[in-house]
Amino acid sequence: MRSISTATALAVLFGSAALSVVATGTASAATANVASPGGLVVDGALNRVFVGDRSAGLVVAADYNGATVASTSGISGVSDLALSADGATLYAAAQGSHEIVALDAATLDVKARYAVATDKGPGHVAFAGGKVWFSYGDQWDGNLGSVDPAVDPASGTDPVTLAQFPKDQWPGLWNPALLDADPAAPGLLAAADTGSSSDSQAVFDVTGAQPTLLAWHFMDYTLNSGIGDIDLVPGTAQVLLNGTQRDTYANGDFTAAGAYPTGQRADIAADGLVAQVNGATISVYRPDTALPVRTYSTGTSQTAAVAWAPDSSRIFALVGTEGAYSLKALTDTTTNNPSLTVNAPSSAARAKQLTVTGKLTATVPLPSGVQLQVTRTDMESPNGKALPAVTVKADGTYSFTDTPPAGGTVTYKVSYAGDGTHSPVSASDKVSVSRAAASLSLNNNGKLYSYGADVKFTAHLGKTYKNRTVAIYSDPFGADKPKKLVKTGKVNSSGNLTVTVDMTRDTAVSAVFAGDARYAAKTVKVTAYAKVKVSTAISKHYKTAKIGSTSYYWFHKNSAPIVTTTMTYYANRKERLDLQVYYQGHWYDSDSEYFGLATNGKVAVNLGAPGQSGIKARIRAAYINGSSGDSVNSTTYTGWKYLYFSN
Repeated sequence: MRSISTATALAVLFGSAALSVVATGTASAATANVASPGGLVVDGALNRVFVGDRSAGLVVAADYNGATVASTSGISGVSDLALSADGATLYAAAQGSHEIVALDAATLDVKARYAVATDKGPGHVAFAGGKVWFSYGDQWDGNLGSVDPAVDPASGTDPVTLAQFPKDQWPGLWNPALLDADPAAPGLLAAADTGSSSDSQAVFDVTGAQPTLLAWHFMDYTLNSGIGDIDLVPGTAQVLLNGTQRDTYANGDFTAAGAYPTGQRADIAADGLVAQVNGATISVYRPDTALPVRTYSTGTSQTAAVAWAPDSSRIFALVGTEGAYSLKALTDTTTNNPSLTVNAPSSAARAKQLTVTGKLTATVPLPSGVQLQVTRTDMESPNGKALPAVTVKADGTYSFTDTPPAGGTVTYKVSYAGDGTHSPVSASDKVSVSRAAASLSLNNNGKLYSYGADVKFTAHLGKTYKNRTVAIYSDPFGADKPKKLVKTGKVNSSGNLTVTVDMTRDTAVSAVFAGDARYAAKTVKVTAYAKVKVSTAISKHYKTAKIGSTSYYWFHKNSAPIVTTTMTYYANRKERLDLQVYYQGHWYDSDSEYFGLATNGKVAVNLGAPGQSGIKARIRAAYINGSSGDSVNSTTYTGWKYLYFSN
């Protein structure tokens, strides 16, 4: 719908579940709660923007610097807004209280409330011919009413007049009709039925005491099938429906006069520029053209309303989703935004020539001989290196060759600086450029070490281009010891970098070469293994003595040996005790059993007394990887302890 608008950008930011007003500059911190759009008008006389919130019964005013300057509540079910010709009075359709509310545009103070004798409406409002026109009624009894602000109710004359749609045009408007007025033609008023099952539309001359019907089309679906928006076209006897269909009104009827590409709604500037909403796109068309001058994307947001500035310098668009809408100021409305493509090969060999192609197109003709700037970004030039400019051919295509000196990801960015009628545009594409394989090795893979051994790991780096740095990491087994960087630095003249690792766990050691412009990154990993620290102590014996060459702990046959094991502790770790008995020249397994360690890493086990003499036995403790409660060390056994039971 048409509104009085201005050329200055908005920058009011409203909060969550509210209307936020955002300009092309910096947004202010001013806020207002607007969740359900109930009209949008822009007042050029006062440099104000007015937005209605239907659900909150609220009207908010923002200045052109982005600050909220006033707001008023109590406009129940506000559904539409209109401004007087001088911009001094704001009129709001209050469906909830069935009123037209006149507000001082400078302060938002209520100047007057005009009761409308209906239980359905008012719906839409427009200011034309010195009066406020409003639609009201239901599907079967829609009609047109007006408020004459010049009439003082104290005079005994009611300023509100209902039922002004001509009675001889039964059944007339079936719904609270859409309305539109044109400031350049202040005596005209356009109306259209809303809904998906109607295409009734009308244009009135409202300069007289009663509206005169200039053109009328009643629901035969030859022109439209459902109207959601109507705009008077400045300077010509046409209306624009749904932002798409242009209809000429003459001789009392409407005739199709052309169309823009598919849209849903629009607003038309005084010079005829059309701002059309089509899904997530707002397009600007010159009168009676098929290609847009400019397009804007709103992402996934809906566009509830659009309004032009009077000098066509910007468009105000109310965009968002249910419960949260934003007012955006769209600038450079007649600056065409070209489209630019860049097509580079997905992969290429380093130091070999490749070709990049693309196309620059625009809906407004580009100057001949347009030049594009080209920048290559790679490992050698991380901030970008300018390449020779490329000239666009007459058909919009271009191409250039380049020999990438560095491998890895190479990005070619192509830019057009724009001109007097076209905005700047840029695009890019990436190429995976090959690099030579680096030689990197690490020693000690698979070796087993005693607990706590200090082991030297040496990484060896072969030939590279510029980078001679290697990082070495250790990653001990077990979640309680995270991977850590042990050392990073340049390799020596032999290509080596050495670190020392304290082997208290099985440990993965990795060496990392980050790569350079000519050699690819590489990582190598080895795993070295560490035993646990474990020992056993025997007690309750009465002596130690050798039998043959083997030293034994001697026990009375009725004494029970105590075996105390000490082992490096890990949560829930268990030791395994292995017991063997000697019989007729051979050692035989008698028992193996797991015992949980205390948090100090110790456990004492009573073996029990055999009750007879002459028995030889031996015992050892063991940590078994995967069976002793964890898997962070390698399987480890103590030596055997020998026991003898005598009388």
